[in-house]
Amino acid sequence: MFKKYITMVLILSLFSFAGSIGIEHSGVMLTASTADKQQKNYLVKRNIPDECKNVPITNEMLWTENFAHKSVPEACKSTYVHTKGKLLSMHLDEDLETYGELEVLYFLKEMQHNDQMLLVDSRTEKWFNYRTIPGAINMPFNYFEKKDDYSFHFAYALKYLGVFIQKDGEYDFSNAKTLVLFCNGPWCNQSPRMIFALLKIGYPAEKLKWYRGGMQDWLGAGMTSTRK
Repeated sequence: MFKKYITMVLILSLFSFAGSIGIEHSGVMLTASTADKQQKNYLVKRNIPDECKNVPITNEMLWTENFAHKSVPEACKSTYVHTKGKLLSMHLDEDLETYGELEVLYFLKEMQHNDQMLLVDSRTEKWFNYRTIPGAINMPFNYFEKKDDYSFHFAYALKYLGVFIQKDGEYDFSNAKTLVLFCNGPWCNQSPRMIFALLKIGYPAEKLKWYRGGMQDWLGAGMTSTRK
């Protein structure tokens, strides 16, 4: 059902693109907890400084001198990690959807009214506390990949995901939540490792969504994060 919702909204947004402001600019308002357990309001959107809106784009300006020409204002420049990890395929499983930034935004919007949906940062806690996508919860991938070593954390996390362990040791996924998982970027294997660990115990693939771009693509696109 949610897949149909996302698809329909994206189609409608394409038809209305010329005459309206898309969700990346209007944004999604939500409240999320900070690293020090405080509640903070965020408008999650694409943040484009005013001085960047009229910068002309050419090959020389975009791709030279540390990815930005000297005439591009400092506020408009971004640099990218390109020496880490191993690039991952667009599809991890035939029944598992891969998301981009707009799908994540629509997911965040729907998630505020649907407690069966969760955005999951699968990185370890120090990465999550440093910067993440507003509205995400932290569930480190190793709790699932090494569940025998993290038995308490694993059982607690499963319960939060709506999964229960029956008396015979089997997993009950009848109330499993729909998840979008991400990590540091398209070269980061932490979210795929968590996804594969979940698939291994029987988590329904259709309830798992992967934001392949992760924090690198999110910040590269100028999207709101929990740390300015």
